[in-house]
Amino acid sequence: MRFKRSERIQELLQEEISKLIQSGLKDPRIGFATVTHVDVSENLKYAKVYISVIGSEKEKEDTQRGLESAKGYIRGCLGKNLYLRSIPELTFKRDDTAEYANKIQKLLAEIHHGRSS
Repeated sequence: MRFKRSERIQELLQEEISKLIQSGLKDPRIGFATVTHVDVSENLKYAKVYISVIGSEKEKEDTQRGLESAKGYIRGCLGKNLYLRSIPELTFKRDDTAEYANKIQKLLAEIHHGRSS
């Protein structure tokens, strides 16, 4: 089964944006962030970049603001690094899935611990 072009581009964008966040951005607002997923529209004009951030609520909000203000720079770097006709318009979204999973796991552990006592 062949991959759709949008899926290949999603993987490329995720990899390149991750590299930029880890090494290329100088904004002090951007904390420890990980790109968890990139969702590209079918026409390849728009991309939602899902970010997981470790830290307090304020650090998460600051990171979101920092990434939003750096998206022009990020798109420019992507244009230089990737051989695409056009770079999608980026939107950064918070991904709290890991936190939610952690919370569920703790609750299940508490329930299990309560039964075994």
